Amino acid sequence: MLVDRNRSGQRCTYNEFKLLKITEQFWSIFYSWSCSTLRNQSEFTILANWIFMSATLSKKAIQQYRDDGFTPAVRIMSKEEAEHFRIRLQAVEAVVGELKGGRRLKCHLLYKWVSDLIRKPAIVDRVETLLGPNVLCWGTDLWLKEPDSNKFVSWHQDNQYWGISGTELLTAWIALSPATVESGCMRMLPGSHKCDGLEHVDTFHKDNMLTRGQSIFEIDENQAVNIEVDTGEAVFFNYRIAHASHPNRSQERRIGIAIRYIPPSVKQLKSEWDSATLIRGKDEFGHFIHEPEPKFDFDPVAAEFHRKSNENYLNILYSGTEWTTHRTWALCIKC
Repeated sequence: MLVDRNRSGQRCTYNEFKLLKITEQFWSIFYSWSCSTLRNQSEFTILANWIFMSATLSKKAIQQYRDDGFTPAVRIMSKEEAEHFRIRLQAVEAVVGELKGGRRLKCHLLYKWVSDLIRKPAIVDRVETLLGPNVLCWGTDLWLKEPDSNKFVSWHQDNQYWGISGTELLTAWIALSPATVESGCMRMLPGSHKCDGLEHVDTFHKDNMLTRGQSIFEIDENQAVNIEVDTGEAVFFNYRIAHASHPNRSQERRIGIAIRYIPPSVKQLKSEWDSATLIRGKDEFGHFIHEPEPKFDFDPVAAEFHRKSNENYLNILYSGTEWTTHRTWALCIKC
Protein backbone atom coordinates (compact mmCIF):
# COMPACT_ATOMS: atom_id res chain seq x y z
CA MET A 1 0.00 0.00 0.00
CA LEU A 2 1.34 3.45 -0.94
CA VAL A 3 1.26 5.72 2.10
CA ASP A 4 3.57 8.70 1.55
CA ARG A 5 6.05 10.44 -0.72
CA ASN A 6 9.83 10.64 -0.45
CA ARG A 7 11.90 13.79 -0.95
CA SER A 8 11.80 13.37 -4.73
CA GLY A 9 8.03 13.43 -4.63
CA GLN A 10 7.73 9.75 -5.51
CA ARG A 11 5.13 7.68 -3.71
CA CYS A 12 6.52 4.91 -1.52
CA THR A 13 5.32 2.03 0.65
CA TYR A 14 5.10 2.14 4.43
CA ASN A 15 8.30 0.06 4.82
CA GLU A 16 10.18 2.26 2.34
CA PHE A 17 8.97 5.35 4.21
CA LYS A 18 10.18 3.90 7.53
CA LEU A 19 13.59 3.10 6.04
CA LEU A 20 13.85 6.64 4.67
CA LYS A 21 13.10 8.14 8.10
CA ILE A 22 15.59 5.85 9.85
CA THR A 23 18.25 6.83 7.31
CA GLU A 24 17.53 10.53 7.84
CA GLN A 25 17.75 10.09 11.61
CA PHE A 26 21.10 8.26 11.28
CA TRP A 27 22.68 11.02 9.21
CA SER A 28 21.28 13.66 11.54
CA ILE A 29 22.88 11.93 14.52
CA PHE A 30 26.12 11.34 12.57
CA TYR A 31 26.35 14.99 11.56
CA SER A 32 25.69 16.22 15.12
CA TRP A 33 28.31 13.85 16.52
CA SER A 34 30.88 14.78 13.88
CA CYS A 35 30.44 18.50 14.48
CA SER A 36 31.16 18.06 18.18
CA THR A 37 33.90 15.43 17.83
CA LEU A 38 35.91 16.09 14.68
CA ARG A 39 38.28 19.02 14.76
CA ASN A 40 37.60 20.44 11.30
CA GLN A 41 35.61 20.05 8.10
CA SER A 42 38.39 18.09 6.43
CA GLU A 43 38.15 15.31 9.05
CA PHE A 44 34.39 15.18 8.55
CA THR A 45 34.91 14.85 4.78
CA ILE A 46 37.45 12.05 5.21
CA LEU A 47 35.11 10.08 7.49
CA ALA A 48 32.11 10.60 5.23
CA ASN A 49 34.16 9.54 2.21
CA TRP A 50 35.27 6.39 4.02
CA ILE A 51 31.64 5.42 4.68
CA PHE A 52 30.45 6.05 1.14
CA MET A 53 33.47 4.47 -0.56
CA SER A 54 33.07 1.13 1.22
CA ALA A 55 29.73 0.62 -0.56
CA THR A 56 29.26 -1.97 -3.30
CA LEU A 57 28.08 -1.25 -6.82
CA SER A 58 24.45 -0.26 -7.20
CA LYS A 59 21.98 -2.57 -8.94
CA LYS A 60 21.83 -0.06 -11.79
CA ALA A 61 25.63 -0.10 -12.20
CA ILE A 62 25.70 -3.91 -12.12
CA GLN A 63 22.99 -4.08 -14.78
CA GLN A 64 24.87 -1.59 -16.95
CA TYR A 65 27.98 -3.76 -16.62
CA ARG A 66 25.99 -6.81 -17.78
CA ASP A 67 24.29 -4.95 -20.64
CA ASP A 68 26.96 -2.53 -21.87
CA GLY A 69 30.18 -4.11 -20.59
CA PHE A 70 31.18 -1.26 -18.26
CA THR A 71 29.97 0.64 -15.21
CA PRO A 72 29.54 4.37 -14.70
CA ALA A 73 32.49 6.10 -13.05
CA VAL A 74 32.31 5.76 -9.25
CA ARG A 75 34.35 7.52 -6.58
CA ILE A 76 36.69 5.14 -4.78
CA MET A 77 38.91 7.70 -3.05
CA SER A 78 39.08 11.42 -2.38
CA LYS A 79 41.05 13.69 -4.69
CA GLU A 80 43.47 14.26 -1.82
CA GLU A 81 44.20 10.54 -1.52
CA ALA A 82 44.59 10.26 -5.30
CA GLU A 83 47.12 13.08 -5.15
CA HIS A 84 49.02 11.09 -2.51
CA PHE A 85 49.30 8.13 -4.93
CA ARG A 86 50.35 10.50 -7.71
CA ILE A 87 53.14 11.92 -5.53
CA ARG A 88 54.41 8.39 -4.87
CA LEU A 89 54.41 7.72 -8.62
CA GLN A 90 56.39 10.89 -9.23
CA ALA A 91 58.85 9.89 -6.50
CA VAL A 92 59.61 6.70 -8.42
CA GLU A 93 60.00 8.65 -11.68
CA ALA A 94 62.40 11.05 -9.95
CA VAL A 95 64.67 8.10 -9.16
CA VAL A 96 64.48 5.91 -12.30
CA GLY A 97 63.33 8.40 -14.95
CA GLU A 98 60.55 7.81 -17.47
CA LEU A 99 58.65 4.59 -16.82
CA LYS A 100 58.71 2.45 -19.95
CA GLY A 101 57.98 -1.13 -20.91
CA GLY A 102 58.20 -3.58 -18.04
CA ARG A 103 58.21 -0.81 -15.44
CA ARG A 104 54.60 -0.07 -16.40
CA LEU A 105 53.44 -3.71 -16.51
CA LYS A 106 52.74 -5.94 -13.50
CA CYS A 107 53.84 -2.88 -11.54
CA HIS A 108 52.12 -4.01 -8.30
CA LEU A 109 55.22 -6.20 -7.89
CA LEU A 110 57.55 -3.18 -8.16
CA TYR A 111 55.83 -0.30 -6.37
CA LYS A 112 54.43 -0.57 -2.85
CA TRP A 113 51.80 2.09 -3.53
CA VAL A 114 50.35 0.04 -6.41
CA SER A 115 50.40 -3.06 -4.22
CA ASP A 116 48.40 -1.08 -1.65
CA LEU A 117 45.99 0.18 -4.31
CA ILE A 118 45.05 -3.27 -5.68
CA ARG A 119 43.99 -4.26 -2.14
CA LYS A 120 41.96 -1.12 -1.45
CA PRO A 121 38.54 -2.18 -0.05
CA ALA A 122 36.68 0.53 -1.96
CA ILE A 123 37.87 -1.15 -5.18
CA VAL A 124 37.80 -4.81 -4.15
CA ASP A 125 34.32 -4.55 -2.59
CA ARG A 126 32.97 -3.52 -5.98
CA VAL A 127 34.96 -6.18 -7.80
CA GLU A 128 33.50 -8.78 -5.44
CA THR A 129 30.03 -7.61 -6.45
CA LEU A 130 30.83 -8.65 -10.03
CA LEU A 131 33.19 -11.63 -9.60
CA GLY A 132 32.24 -13.15 -6.26
CA PRO A 133 34.10 -13.52 -2.94
CA ASN A 134 37.32 -15.04 -4.30
CA VAL A 135 39.45 -12.52 -6.16
CA LEU A 136 42.92 -12.56 -7.76
CA CYS A 137 44.80 -9.66 -9.31
CA TRP A 138 46.30 -10.87 -12.58
CA GLY A 139 47.96 -7.66 -13.72
CA THR A 140 48.44 -3.91 -13.42
CA ASP A 141 49.29 -1.36 -16.11
CA LEU A 142 50.24 2.30 -15.82
CA TRP A 143 48.71 4.44 -18.58
CA LEU A 144 50.59 7.74 -18.76
CA LYS A 145 49.78 10.26 -21.49
CA GLU A 146 51.94 13.34 -21.41
CA PRO A 147 50.46 16.79 -22.20
CA ASP A 148 49.84 17.51 -25.89
CA SER A 149 51.12 14.04 -26.80
CA ASN A 150 50.48 12.03 -29.98
CA LYS A 151 50.22 8.76 -28.05
CA PHE A 152 46.89 6.95 -28.54
CA VAL A 153 45.25 3.58 -28.02
CA SER A 154 43.54 1.99 -31.01
CA TRP A 155 40.26 0.09 -30.89
CA HIS A 156 40.84 -3.38 -29.44
CA GLN A 157 39.52 -6.15 -27.19
CA ASP A 158 41.86 -7.35 -24.43
CA ASN A 159 40.60 -10.94 -24.49
CA GLN A 160 42.11 -11.45 -27.96
CA TYR A 161 45.67 -11.40 -26.55
CA TRP A 162 45.73 -12.23 -22.85
CA GLY A 163 45.00 -15.96 -22.97
CA ILE A 164 42.65 -15.92 -19.97
CA SER A 165 39.81 -18.43 -20.25
CA GLY A 166 36.18 -17.59 -19.72
CA THR A 167 34.48 -14.20 -19.76
CA GLU A 168 34.91 -12.94 -16.21
CA LEU A 169 38.17 -10.96 -16.21
CA LEU A 170 37.47 -7.31 -15.46
CA THR A 171 39.53 -4.15 -15.29
CA ALA A 172 39.27 -1.45 -12.64
CA TRP A 173 40.61 1.71 -14.32
CA ILE A 174 41.51 4.36 -11.73
CA ALA A 175 42.18 8.01 -12.59
CA LEU A 176 44.97 9.82 -10.73
CA SER A 177 44.31 12.90 -12.88
CA PRO A 178 41.20 13.92 -14.84
CA ALA A 179 40.49 11.66 -17.83
CA THR A 180 38.43 13.95 -20.05
CA VAL A 181 37.66 14.07 -23.76
CA GLU A 182 40.40 16.68 -24.14
CA SER A 183 42.98 14.61 -22.24
CA GLY A 184 42.18 11.43 -24.19
CA CYS A 185 39.74 9.49 -22.02
CA MET A 186 38.67 5.99 -23.01
CA ARG A 187 35.97 5.40 -25.58
CA MET A 188 33.89 2.22 -25.46
CA LEU A 189 31.45 0.46 -27.77
CA PRO A 190 28.48 -0.56 -25.58
CA GLY A 191 27.51 -4.21 -25.86
CA SER A 192 30.62 -5.25 -27.80
CA HIS A 193 31.65 -7.50 -24.89
CA LYS A 194 28.97 -9.90 -26.08
CA CYS A 195 30.82 -10.48 -29.38
CA ASP A 196 32.98 -13.61 -29.66
CA GLY A 197 35.81 -11.60 -31.17
CA LEU A 198 36.24 -8.76 -33.63
CA GLU A 199 38.96 -8.86 -36.27
CA HIS A 200 42.25 -7.24 -35.19
CA VAL A 201 45.25 -6.19 -37.29
CA ASP A 202 48.72 -5.70 -35.77
CA THR A 203 50.09 -2.29 -36.86
CA PHE A 204 53.00 -1.67 -34.46
CA HIS A 205 52.35 2.05 -35.00
CA LYS A 206 55.02 4.10 -33.20
CA ASP A 207 52.45 6.23 -31.34
CA ASN A 208 50.12 3.36 -30.47
CA MET A 209 50.49 2.54 -26.76
CA LEU A 210 49.38 -1.08 -27.19
CA THR A 211 52.07 -3.77 -27.25
CA ARG A 212 51.32 -4.84 -30.83
CA GLY A 213 49.51 -1.74 -32.03
CA GLN A 214 46.56 -4.08 -32.49
CA SER A 215 43.58 -2.37 -34.12
CA ILE A 216 39.95 -3.02 -34.98
CA PHE A 217 39.13 -1.00 -38.09
CA GLU A 218 35.43 -1.87 -38.41
CA ILE A 219 34.07 0.31 -35.58
CA ASP A 220 31.07 2.62 -35.86
CA GLU A 221 32.32 5.70 -33.97
CA ASN A 222 28.77 7.05 -33.83
CA GLN A 223 27.85 4.16 -31.52
CA ALA A 224 30.85 4.69 -29.20
CA VAL A 225 30.71 6.67 -25.95
CA ASN A 226 33.31 8.68 -24.05
CA ILE A 227 34.18 7.40 -20.55
CA GLU A 228 35.25 10.44 -18.56
CA VAL A 229 36.74 9.60 -15.15
CA ASP A 230 37.57 12.27 -12.58
CA THR A 231 40.55 12.14 -10.22
CA GLY A 232 39.90 9.48 -7.56
CA GLU A 233 37.16 7.77 -9.57
CA ALA A 234 37.17 4.34 -11.20
CA VAL A 235 35.32 2.62 -13.99
CA PHE A 236 34.97 -1.17 -14.16
CA PHE A 237 34.79 -2.93 -17.52
CA ASN A 238 34.78 -6.42 -19.00
CA TYR A 239 37.93 -7.44 -20.86
CA ARG A 240 35.95 -8.28 -24.00
CA ILE A 241 34.67 -4.71 -24.45
CA ALA A 242 35.98 -2.87 -27.52
CA HIS A 243 37.69 0.31 -26.34
CA ALA A 244 40.18 2.96 -27.43
CA SER A 245 41.45 6.43 -26.53
CA HIS A 246 42.59 9.50 -28.43
CA PRO A 247 45.78 11.55 -27.79
CA ASN A 248 46.03 13.89 -24.82
CA ARG A 249 45.48 17.43 -26.14
CA SER A 250 45.29 19.02 -22.68
CA GLN A 251 48.11 20.70 -20.77
CA GLU A 252 48.03 18.15 -17.92
CA ARG A 253 49.26 14.58 -17.70
CA ARG A 254 46.56 11.95 -18.00
CA ILE A 255 47.47 9.35 -15.39
CA GLY A 256 45.53 6.12 -15.09
CA ILE A 257 46.20 2.73 -13.62
CA ALA A 258 44.44 -0.41 -14.82
CA ILE A 259 44.03 -3.30 -12.39
CA ARG A 260 43.06 -6.68 -13.88
CA TYR A 261 40.99 -8.90 -11.57
CA ILE A 262 39.96 -12.53 -12.11
CA PRO A 263 38.23 -15.30 -10.18
CA PRO A 264 40.53 -18.25 -9.34
CA SER A 265 38.51 -20.58 -11.59
CA VAL A 266 39.90 -19.17 -14.86
CA LYS A 267 43.03 -20.50 -16.57
CA GLN A 268 45.91 -19.21 -18.68
CA LEU A 269 45.59 -20.81 -22.12
CA LYS A 270 48.74 -19.41 -23.79
CA SER A 271 51.33 -20.46 -21.22
CA GLU A 272 51.91 -23.37 -18.87
CA TRP A 273 53.03 -20.95 -16.16
CA ASP A 274 51.35 -17.77 -14.96
CA SER A 275 51.03 -15.83 -11.72
CA ALA A 276 48.53 -13.68 -9.83
CA THR A 277 48.09 -12.08 -6.41
CA LEU A 278 45.46 -13.43 -4.06
CA ILE A 279 43.46 -10.38 -2.97
CA ARG A 280 40.44 -11.79 -1.18
CA GLY A 281 38.93 -15.14 -0.26
CA LYS A 282 40.46 -18.49 -1.23
CA ASP A 283 42.09 -20.03 -4.27
CA GLU A 284 40.93 -23.63 -4.47
CA PHE A 285 42.03 -24.15 -8.09
CA GLY A 286 45.79 -23.42 -8.11
CA HIS A 287 45.89 -22.31 -11.75
CA PHE A 288 48.20 -19.38 -10.91
CA ILE A 289 51.37 -19.14 -8.83
CA HIS A 290 50.74 -16.68 -6.01
CA GLU A 291 52.86 -13.54 -6.14
CA PRO A 292 54.80 -12.00 -3.22
CA GLU A 293 53.74 -8.65 -1.77
CA PRO A 294 56.48 -5.98 -1.93
CA LYS A 295 57.34 -4.42 1.42
CA PHE A 296 58.69 -1.27 -0.25
CA ASP A 297 59.40 0.06 -3.75
CA PHE A 298 61.70 -2.29 -5.68
CA ASP A 299 61.72 -4.89 -2.91
CA PRO A 300 64.35 -7.32 -4.29
CA VAL A 301 62.25 -10.43 -3.64
CA ALA A 302 59.18 -9.05 -5.40
CA ALA A 303 61.32 -7.39 -8.10
CA GLU A 304 62.96 -10.71 -9.01
CA PHE A 305 59.51 -12.33 -9.20
CA HIS A 306 58.40 -9.39 -11.38
CA ARG A 307 61.25 -10.10 -13.80
CA LYS A 308 60.11 -13.68 -14.37
CA SER A 309 56.39 -12.87 -14.36
CA ASN A 310 56.77 -9.91 -16.69
CA GLU A 311 58.87 -11.95 -19.13
CA ASN A 312 56.11 -14.55 -19.23
CA TYR A 313 53.47 -11.82 -19.61
CA LEU A 314 55.27 -10.33 -22.63
CA ASN A 315 55.61 -13.76 -24.24
CA ILE A 316 51.83 -14.08 -23.96
CA LEU A 317 51.17 -10.60 -25.36
CA TYR A 318 53.60 -10.98 -28.26
CA SER A 319 52.67 -14.57 -29.10
CA GLY A 320 52.99 -15.09 -32.85
CA THR A 321 55.19 -12.02 -33.47
CA GLU A 322 58.93 -11.31 -33.69
CA TRP A 323 58.95 -9.39 -30.40
CA THR A 324 60.28 -10.87 -27.18
CA THR A 325 60.60 -7.69 -25.09
CA HIS A 326 58.38 -4.64 -24.76
CA ARG A 327 58.73 -2.67 -28.01
CA THR A 328 58.75 0.70 -26.21
CA TRP A 329 61.78 -0.39 -24.20
CA ALA A 330 63.96 -2.52 -26.43
CA LEU A 331 64.73 -3.39 -30.03
CA CYS A 332 62.90 -6.07 -31.98
CA ILE A 333 64.66 -9.41 -31.63
CA LYS A 334 64.04 -12.37 -33.91
CA CYS A 335 62.76 -15.39 -31.99
